Amino acid sequence: MKLNWAELLVVNNPSRVFQQELEIGWMRRHAKLPPGGHFLEIGCGRGAGASIIQRQFSPASICATDLDPSMIRRAFHYLRPEELQNISFCVADVLNLPHSDGGFDAVFGFGVLHHVPDWQSALNEVGRVLKPNGIYFLEELYPSLYQNIITKHILLHPTENRFGGHELRRALGSANFSVQASIELKFAGILAVLRKVSG
Repeated sequence: MKLNWAELLVVNNPSRVFQQELEIGWMRRHAKLPPGGHFLEIGCGRGAGASIIQRQFSPASICATDLDPSMIRRAFHYLRPEELQNISFCVADVLNLPHSDGGFDAVFGFGVLHHVPDWQSALNEVGRVLKPNGIYFLEELYPSLYQNIITKHILLHPTENRFGGHELRRALGSANFSVQASIELKFAGILAVLRKVSG
């Protein structure tokens, strides 16, 4: 599901970049990935996350995807030319990623799943493109934050098949992910480092 005008304002402001800097720094401390890996970012938006991931992890390549072609166009203008040497972009749906099985060492998703009606299938698709023991870096929001009496009239989200912490952890287990580290605010969301384990 594409973002509406209000959500575009939220994700395309300087405070969001600062927040992602902190989150990705925390993720790096909890998952020691060697330099030179192949990474995927789902829901990349204007490319700020890909830029930070490049600086923090030094991968050989990042494939950054988004459902909205206009966000991919923004990303090309947001990133510096030298950053574009290792970062490629494509329009893609997280439910049908155009990548081979086990092609990535790590997948990053910042606030993507809660926009997907069939988020459980999205988790399975993330697992499909990860290598065995690959890492899934997850940031997610819970309905109490985006479907309360104020935000539900401003922000655009699916209204059925939503998840809180319990539902998310159960689905992660079903998709063969184990939690390596997490920070969870019960009524807000979760930041987690997950490892793909064999089923």
